[in-house]
Amino acid sequence: MRLIIAEKPDQGITLASIFKTKKSQGYLEILPNDLFPEGGYVTWAVGHVCQLVAPETYKPAWKKWSLDSLPIIPEHFQYEISRDKAKQFAVINKLISNPQVTEIIHAGDAGREGELIVRNVIRLSKARQPMKRLWISSLTPKSIKEGFQSLLDESDTRNLFYEAYTRACADWVVGMNASRLYSLLLQQKGFSDVFSVGRVQTPTLALIVKREREIGQFVSVPFWEVIGDFQVEGKKYKGKWENNGESRINTKEMAEKIAKFCEQKQAEIADVVAERKDYLPPLLYNLSALQADANRLFKFPPKKTLDVLQKLYQKGIVSYPRSDSRYVTAGEAEMFPEILRKLSRFQEYADFFPLSVESLQDNKRYVNEKKVTDHYAIIPTEQVPNFSSLSPDEQRLYDLIVKSLIAAHHEKSIVEYTTITTLVDGRAVFISKGKVQLQEGWRKVIPPYEKDKDTLLPNLVKGEKGTVIKTTVKEGKTQPPKRYTEGQLITLMKTAGKQIEDKELEKVLMKTEGLGTEATRAGIITMLKDRKYIEVKKNLVYATAKAHILIDAVGNELLASAEMTAKWEQRLKEISEGTSSPKAFIDKTNKMISHLISVTIQDSNKWVFDDELKDSFVPRQYKKSSLTKLGTCKRCGGSIVDKGSFYGCTNYQKKGCTFTISKKIKGKSLTQKQVKKLLKEGETDTIEGFRGKEDKEFAAKIKWDDKEQKIQFVFS
Repeated sequence: MRLIIAEKPDQGITLASIFKTKKSQGYLEILPNDLFPEGGYVTWAVGHVCQLVAPETYKPAWKKWSLDSLPIIPEHFQYEISRDKAKQFAVINKLISNPQVTEIIHAGDAGREGELIVRNVIRLSKARQPMKRLWISSLTPKSIKEGFQSLLDESDTRNLFYEAYTRACADWVVGMNASRLYSLLLQQKGFSDVFSVGRVQTPTLALIVKREREIGQFVSVPFWEVIGDFQVEGKKYKGKWENNGESRINTKEMAEKIAKFCEQKQAEIADVVAERKDYLPPLLYNLSALQADANRLFKFPPKKTLDVLQKLYQKGIVSYPRSDSRYVTAGEAEMFPEILRKLSRFQEYADFFPLSVESLQDNKRYVNEKKVTDHYAIIPTEQVPNFSSLSPDEQRLYDLIVKSLIAAHHEKSIVEYTTITTLVDGRAVFISKGKVQLQEGWRKVIPPYEKDKDTLLPNLVKGEKGTVIKTTVKEGKTQPPKRYTEGQLITLMKTAGKQIEDKELEKVLMKTEGLGTEATRAGIITMLKDRKYIEVKKNLVYATAKAHILIDAVGNELLASAEMTAKWEQRLKEISEGTSSPKAFIDKTNKMISHLISVTIQDSNKWVFDDELKDSFVPRQYKKSSLTKLGTCKRCGGSIVDKGSFYGCTNYQKKGCTFTISKKIKGKSLTQKQVKKLLKEGETDTIEGFRGKEDKEFAAKIKWDDKEQKIQFVFS
């Protein structure tokens, strides 16, 4: 008999669904059939059943957090069964020990993580049976049956396990040592918290903090533009004044002078340039691209997209979710006509048929076996569902995946961009831009997301003359860099190679997977949120004071750089290819962490943090008794303390006192020092950096108005 071990319960049940089975506690018995003449069993892990043991398991002295105990480097790494997964492991172990079981089929997800999860279970159970590997990219009955008919040898994926195992151990060494190192050193500087540090999370955080500082240091500069309204041969249109390609004018006086000069002057069409651009349909989805689009369109956090996608995969209606490829093989492309025929019956997609392109078989933009890695692109399977059986979120994601496939079977979109140059009084140049869609093509399936900002221009000919009807001076200001959305963080992590100056290392990251992998990026972002390094408000990412403190401390060390990740990914990739040794990798990691500890302890004497950062810092965990009293409540006489995202009264639960002071007023963060002065003296010193209407900065004091029972501004 053969024992199939899946990665998750629902995956195991789906794999068993093509057979007749008997249900038991924690497993299914497969009755004899063509594929399994003697029958078999299907059981499952529950995600990571095994985990690396805690430091104190190796040495009791390593339990205490102390600089003297660093570095923590085990001679041999050990795994143990997670307490909450012990029951299911016992089920698996019992089945493996069954003398009737003569072969084990590893049926974890066809990827690095799935390889590690199931192999660790088999290792800890001390199984002696030979092993085969089920490797499939979708959970349709057809794919499952074909997968069992063409099982891989255990040796075919062994190096993938070595890579995953080495990655886990090296990440443990970095995380365990660096987190203790920075937590203990920052504690000496007055920051009592656990500062988690990791090979992927810390470089990602450094990129977020860098953007936060670019925004904070940005100085907005006003500018003015002149807009002209023209009438030429009875046709009206608008244009913007330009000088050598620059439309912004530094002073209002100069803008008004130009506007006045152009009023009612003769206008002549100096040039009309029409440029045609062809836009090919987008590539099929991989996980990163789908997470980015789902965040942009539906504000889905990346983890939600992965979770919903996993459900669609378990239902057998989309292919493997954690794919990093945007291409398919010829075999998958052969199935497209049948899949599309089934989709054409749905009212939601009827308008997109008939298709412009019948087959993608010879289209290398989509069908390219060399660019298919472990898995092909995320596509709908031939198992087309009833839409009413899907949840609203599942419908949204499935719709995106379906439309990407339909769009690939449509013609290119063709747009004509027109630029008109108008000359006023023979001197002043005005530029007008517009566009016309000549061929809708695939845009019928996936319309532009952003509203069309280009105006429709009249048909004008060079040499035609008219008049400037009126001119308008429009005021604007330079804008700071935009904050990242959660979806943009996924793209940022995937393309972090662009942050590296060394071109060779950049190529490494672009060839591998950037910061993190398709499977782990969403989890890294969730981890940064859970550990209070970032906050997400209205889908925009903000770095907290805790993030600034850690990145200041890490400085230019490799832990904050994409460069280190590039080197790691290169070596790990070599392990999976069988050209590099896991032991050599771990040895280099150990040397790197030992060097980091000695250098960081020495450099910590030079760490300096500004007062505003200290005041803004809020420990993730604190005891009520340790809360610092900032002053007396203006309403009930209780104590005002820092409650994390605001300052509030300790009598909220006892007396229902709702007195609070926001930590951020008009875009300016209030420090504990300023709040203390407000509570003691009734008003603060003058604070600069508030932002009013149109984002204009102003300075003011803040005072408490006893009569109105609220905070008010006091202007000098």
